[in-house]
Amino acid sequence: MDGALLLGLLAAAAAAACYDTGYVLQAIEARRIETHHALRASMVLQLLRRPRWLAATALLVLGWPLQLVALGLAPLTLVQPVLALGLAWLLILGTWWLGEHVGPAQIAATAAIVVGIAGVALAAPERSETHATGIELIVVLGILGLVAVAPYVVARLGSSAGVLLVLGAGAADAWAALGAKLVTDEVSAGRWPAAVAWGIAAAAALGVGLVSEMTALQSRRATSVAPVVLVMQIVIPVALAPVVGGEDWGDTTGGGLMIVLALVLVASGAAVLATARATWVGTEDSSAPPAKP
Repeated sequence: MDGALLLGLLAAAAAAACYDTGYVLQAIEARRIETHHALRASMVLQLLRRPRWLAATALLVLGWPLQLVALGLAPLTLVQPVLALGLAWLLILGTWWLGEHVGPAQIAATAAIVVGIAGVALAAPERSETHATGIELIVVLGILGLVAVAPYVVARLGSSAGVLLVLGAGAADAWAALGAKLVTDEVSAGRWPAAVAWGIAAAAALGVGLVSEMTALQSRRATSVAPVVLVMQIVIPVALAPVVGGEDWGDTTGGGLMIVLALVLVASGAAVLATARATWVGTEDSSAPPAKP
């Protein structure tokens, strides 16, 4: 292994550590916000007043340039699996800082996700600079948008959003991921007004997903929420790439078969984690979960 590749893998590992450590710290602070702020912009305002949440967010932001450095030194097929290995670190932190019980089923499910994401990365087709512009794009983004806002609608009707919070956050992040693809395509084509418009829309989707995710973390296990959201924001854009992303799976392993099998493996692992015991295991006071400073 040459020096550049080793540095790339170390950068990817550092990015994964930043992402998952920051996520757990965010979960700690989200659980200390009064529940009447759930699914409201006021939740973000409350979190912005908490130094540890801001520090956690800074860690997440730091992970992005580290990931870019990794991609500049190592191939995507190595970087993405290393980032997915951060889920193992999440399980450790979830047990240590959040008092969440992690059993063999969750460990096996996390391993399935890591292997599946590695399979997707290994079989990924060449990047495309085009995308669908017609009814396909409208339908896909429309469905993801409906899932993203579903928790808010359910909550306004007086019902518990439950697992919809997690699915809504994942759908919003997937919407934003597709939006980012559209931004890069528009920039490549020199259509700057369209790129800016898509960028604003993607940022709005991220905001919706952030509120949903922080609300979910108030009552659900971080070791259940984070993997599902991560899987959705990776798997959904990949699965839809041939439809709206202009990508061709014809030249990939098995004509796309390896990608499909890898996506099934990832989705299966996420389903196990999503149906794990919803609430975190710790003290009876949900406003102050077990945490280390």
